[in-house]
Amino acid sequence: IGLFRTELQFMVASTFPRAEAQEKLYRDVLEAARGKPVTFRTIDIGGDKVLPYFKGAIQEENPALGWRAIRLTLDRPGLLRTQIRALLKASGGRELKLMLPMVTELGEIAQAREIIDREVRHLSRFAHHLPTSLKLGAMLEVPSLLFQLDELMKAVDFVSVGSNDLFQFVMAVDRGNTQLANRFDTLSAPFLRVLKQIADAGVRNNTPVTLCGELAGKPISAMALIGLGFRSISMSPASIGPVKAMLTELPLDELKAFFDDNLMAPAQGLPMRALLQAFADDRSIPL
Repeated sequence: IGLFRTELQFMVASTFPRAEAQEKLYRDVLEAARGKPVTFRTIDIGGDKVLPYFKGAIQEENPALGWRAIRLTLDRPGLLRTQIRALLKASGGRELKLMLPMVTELGEIAQAREIIDREVRHLSRFAHHLPTSLKLGAMLEVPSLLFQLDELMKAVDFVSVGSNDLFQFVMAVDRGNTQLANRFDTLSAPFLRVLKQIADAGVRNNTPVTLCGELAGKPISAMALIGLGFRSISMSPASIGPVKAMLTELPLDELKAFFDDNLMAPAQGLPMRALLQAFADDRSIPL
């Protein structure tokens, strides 16, 4: 499971889920995964994900850029501590992969790590069964991290690109605005160059980088991601079949050469989407 959205449990509840309920859910998920890796994202509430029972919620003019995700949970550390403790207990004897959403600067990672370390020490004192290993990652969806990529890669065990929000913030476009929906392309050369920088930084620092969001689930954009250097992408189950069919026909060496030739200066000034489609058509790659 490339991304388990822990906030869903909070959004369907009538009050904050107790630690025991959180622990049970996380343990059930891990048992259902049967030893396969699961990445738990810490609570991503606030913004447009409003909990009616959260008395501390505030009205914001621009909630997408406001008090949400890691910003909110660091300000309300009791929420994060309870969740971390539940995750640690549920993961006893297994690996725990934990990801922080909406990270803007490295200090937020350090603060979260302090909370995690404190909970590990607390559970150790009472002889609880702890995870065999704990890997801490960050979602890369805020453009400020693009200017501290190497530092970010050294500060975490893995990075996951949140392509939906990253595209929205890089292009300054509300992805929910129907008036703008067809104006900006996720396969535009500028955005693909951003993604290439991230993939290269992961390789440079030997830090695993994955990508989730709508971009990963479409064969043509998944093909682009592979060409840019991504080797792990997270998508909905319905997208796996079509993406697999594309991958079985994909000539990696030719795709790499395609990006070497076109990423910085697209041939004949054509849009990258059109060039990628032509690349696939010429080789009978199913998209």
